[in-house]
Parts: sequence; structure tokens; C-alpha cells
Amino acid sequence: MNHDGWLSALAHELRRRGVGGDAARQVVAEAAVHLRESGGDPMRVFGPPPAYASAVADSVGRPRRRPGEVLLEARGITKKYGRRPVLTGVDLVVRSGEVAAVIGANGCGKSTFLSICAGLTGADKGEVRVRGSLGYCPQDGGTADFLDAGEHFVLIGAGRGMSREEAVRVGDARASALDWTPGRGRQARHLSGGTRQKLNLVLAGLGEPDVLLLDEPYQGFDKGTYLDFWHQVWQWREAGKAVVVVTHLLNRLDQVDTVLELSPARKAVA
Repeated sequence: MNHDGWLSALAHELRRRGVGGDAARQVVAEAAVHLRESGGDPMRVFGPPPAYASAVADSVGRPRRRPGEVLLEARGITKKYGRRPVLTGVDLVVRSGEVAAVIGANGCGKSTFLSICAGLTGADKGEVRVRGSLGYCPQDGGTADFLDAGEHFVLIGAGRGMSREEAVRVGDARASALDWTPGRGRQARHLSGGTRQKLNLVLAGLGEPDVLLLDEPYQGFDKGTYLDFWHQVWQWREAGKAVVVVTHLLNRLDQVDTVLELSPARKAVA
């Protein structure tokens, strides 16, 4: 199927699933850009139009739920490494059903801030409050070299009240949504950087945590998987979760609810 035929079929499938108007045009236009940039076969990049339309229908073009209670509140977060200040009085509030983007130049403290919110790094001053459970996807690390994907699913799932069978089933399904089929017996140390990030992202969402902290989780993703990642973020938002994404890619800022800019002229806008 050529690009035009695939895009026409996608538009038809979106309409059939109740996504129309500007929302459908935006999805089709974005898919067209990815296909043009990749130069690949649409079936390889995105899969069959019905399956792709089904994956996005729950996250686009439908009325959004109103943001609810505060699930993450960071106030006055300050951190120094030696004499070098990294964060100074940073505030962020994210409610149920909201996505927050954390942006800024390299070295401005984005990963440090997220690690503090996750409870992995201590702040010099300030306080973080999290209501409910938390999932964290780091930019680097986060996996055990000598465990395969299924063993990761079982380990993390057990800590979140999931049975072995449920953890493997859900983990495999989430991996498939990112165009990845985990191989049993293949240790994490043998995975590519992009595949490790897929594993980290799947682990962050196991057990349906209330708050998700995602530190540039799409590193190494191809265009199609990058789009799948954002659709997953919007599905989490629709499910009432609070999602914080550290990103350098500013073309998605119109798709989030709050932007926290970490820089000498730090500011938060809603």
C-alpha cells in the first residue's frame, strides 16, 4: 500500500471510530510527515490503518476530562552540587488528568528535578508530595543487565501487587504497542539503547501508577514509536493520571497542559 492509500484508509478508519474534524486531520497530517521523513513502507512504520486508528481513537478528538485533585506537588526545590546551583526554588503542581512538560537547556537540572520528585535524589531545600503510586522512567539505566524483559516485568509487577502471569501479559502487551516483541532469555545488557528505553517505559506503567515521571523516555525511538509514545501519554491523561515528561522536543508543547522551563529565567506557564 502506498503512502496516499494508507493515509486515506487511516482517515476513513478514524471517522469510523468517531474521530473527525480537526483532530482527524491533525493525526493524518502528522502521520504523513513521519512517512515522508522516514521514506518507509506505511505498513512497516505504523502497521495496518485499522489497528493504528484503534490505537489513537481513545486519545484524540474526544472531550477531555476535567483535571482533578493534585497528585504531584513540588515546592521550593533547591539543589546544589558542590558550589554549583542546579535548581533554585522550583515549583510544579500537576493534577489528575494533566500532562506537564519540563524543558530547558542541557545542564539546567531537568533530570535532577525528576529524580528528586521520584524520591531518588535528595533536595537541599523544598518538599515534594505525591498522592498515590508512582512510576519512573529514567533517561539512563533503570534496568538490570542480567535479567530479560519478562523477568523485569515479574520483578516490578510483584512490587505493584501484580501476579507473575498478569505482569508478563501486561508487559508484553505494552511492549507490542511500542512495536517491540520481548525475547525470552535475552538479557537487558544485550538490548539496544532504544529498546532499553522501551523496557523502561513499559516498567514505569506497570500496575497503573497514579503519577508517571518520564525522563526523555523516547531516546532511540524511531518516528512511529515516538508517535506511539505520545499516544500512550494522552491515554494516561485521559485515565486521570498525572504525567511529567522531560523533553527537548518543543513541537509537542501544544499537547501538554503545563510547561515548566528550567533556565536562569525559570518560569511555569499553564
